[in-house]
Formats: sequence, C-alpha cells, structure tokens
Amino acid sequence: MKSCDSGSLPFKGNFQKYLDGARSYGQISNEATEFFEQSVMSVFIDKVEAGIDVPNYPQFRDMTEMFLDMMEDFDKVNEGYIETAPFAIKNGTGAIPEVLAIKNCSNLISEKAGAPFNLRICITGPYTLASRFAYKDKGTFTRLGNALAQVIETNILKNKHGAVQLVSIDEPVFGLVDDPLLDYGSEGRENLLKAWETLAQKVKAQGAQSILHLHTTRDDLFWKVKALDIIESHVDDPFYQAKGTREHLEGTDKFAKASIAVTDFDQLIRNKITAQSSLKLSETSTNEKIAETWTLINKQQVDPISFIEETNLMGKRLSRILELFGENRVPYAGPECGLKSFPTYESALKCLRRVAKSVKETKG
Repeated sequence: MKSCDSGSLPFKGNFQKYLDGARSYGQISNEATEFFEQSVMSVFIDKVEAGIDVPNYPQFRDMTEMFLDMMEDFDKVNEGYIETAPFAIKNGTGAIPEVLAIKNCSNLISEKAGAPFNLRICITGPYTLASRFAYKDKGTFTRLGNALAQVIETNILKNKHGAVQLVSIDEPVFGLVDDPLLDYGSEGRENLLKAWETLAQKVKAQGAQSILHLHTTRDDLFWKVKALDIIESHVDDPFYQAKGTREHLEGTDKFAKASIAVTDFDQLIRNKITAQSSLKLSETSTNEKIAETWTLINKQQVDPISFIEETNLMGKRLSRILELFGENRVPYAGPECGLKSFPTYESALKCLRRVAKSVKETKG
C-alpha cells in the first residue's frame, strides 16, 4: 500500500506570475516561465520529502479553467460556455504545464528524492467540465471525453527518473445534484459511462492505473466502468462503511483508495469546536465560531496546525477500511481531496506528513 495525494495546496508567492508562467510554459522562456518551473519542482519535492509515495503534480490553478484553456471551439457567455464545434485540443497545448515542468526537471527531482519517483496526474472529468456549460446535450460528455483522452496520452511521463503511476479522473460535481441528462436509461447517462470508459482504457493502454475521484458515491454509475481500476471518495462517504462495497470491489475487480484525512478546513474547525464544547451548539453559533477562528488564524493568533487531524485518527480510519475491504483491495491511501482550503502552505504539508506517517505505520 502506498500513500498519494490529490494535488492542490495553498500557493506561496506571486500567483499572477505563476499563472503567466503556466500560460506560456513550453513555448517561450522568460522570468515568469522560470518561476513557474521552479515553483512546480520545489513543491513536488516538498511532497516527496513529506513522505508521499505517489504525489500529484502541484495543482494551484482552477481545475476546470486549466483544462478548458487547452480546448477550442466554444465561447464564453454570462451563464457559462457555449460549444460552437466539437471540442478539440489546441495545437501545442496538449501537455499539462505542471506535468511538463516535472518532466523537464525529472533528473533533478529524482536526484533530490534519491530514487526514481512515481507521479499521480489529475484530469478534470467530462461531467465536471460539462457543468460549466450553459447549454449541453447528450453528446457533450462524449465530445469532452474524446478531447481529454488526447490530454491523457500526451501527459504520460515515463523515463529513468520517474513515471506516471496514477491518472485521476476528477468528478467532484458528479452525484451532487439531480441531472435529467443522467436519468436511468438515458442516452446522456450511457454517453458519460462511455466517456469514462474511454479515459480509463486510454490510461490502461499507457501502462498506468486509473482512479475516479468522487465527492459522493450516491450515483453508482462508476461501478459499470469496466476499465476503471480504483475508486475514491470523501472520508464520510458511505462507500467506506458499507459492507456491500467489498462485494462490489471483488465482483468488478476494482480497488479502493482509502481516504483517511478530512481536507475541508471549515469542517476541521467545526470538528474541534464540537469536540471541545460541553453543550450542543446551534448551527448559527457554530458558524459564528468558525468565522471567529478564521479571523484569529489570519491574524496569526491561532496556529492552523492545531486543527489538523492526528496521525492515530488517520490510522484508525485506514485500519477499519483495510479490515472491511481486505488489504489486497486497498493499494493506496491519502487525504480525501486537495488541501487548497488550508490557511497556509506549511499546514498543508504538515497534513501530508501525517498522512504519509499513518500509512507507513499502519501497513508496517
């Protein structure tokens, strides 16, 4: 079993300069692109040194905008986007700049790590990208899936210094709202399934493992993706408590990534307030205390690290999942999602260190 993470962290430094560098990285060389490359490399090394076995590329940019920027044939309107022709990848933009930076610095990263590194890359899924469009039809998922398949093929890094081990199809929006396009028996539902299948098959053909990143497993369509290897969701999702999950994993020959750390910082604050209160607080009172806590954190009067879950709690979650699913069905463990909501870069790294330690201690 290995530890992995989902990518995002708080950014330290000149974020506009980082965005400018990402926009032109691989096309020209200037101060901004050099800053971008150095930022990606240093943060990725920080993840490796935190003990994460399969770190995701540092994801600081908006998860939908960064992939839509690679595509053409749509216009932006007040309500979102409108497709003007079948989605296509712009010439020369199939490479994710963050992955390209890691590839260009792979020898330096492996030297710093002391060994070849493993990499997780995340691709925003067709359903989540489609949610940004003002108008979509039953074929939108298929057309987005075909474009994303090209992105996957372009970004599978494999050399003597490091290689992509996991490709995550991120679908945080899936299952959160009732969508007529996903009605049972509808063509839209079948097209989303086919789009996921296309992406998972593309990952497999490139010699990596696919993982579907969800925030809820309320809609069980994911079980039908034959080529999909791994499923992950949030800590409190019934997926991780239901006895039937193991039967589904074994019956479909799939695996689970154990989510062992809560990453919503508001929820972490809420959990601590609830644990320390002798009385049951109203929702209004709790929200007021959360806001007060953020004020103190921003004034540096409270250390955000005090809200991060302890290693032993993460280990207990992991042990329960291993017991329920069986060790052979849980190849990876990590935080439930990215850490962008954390107040500081340092607190996010502290969480990753605790995750890595709990995985090593639990499997060891």
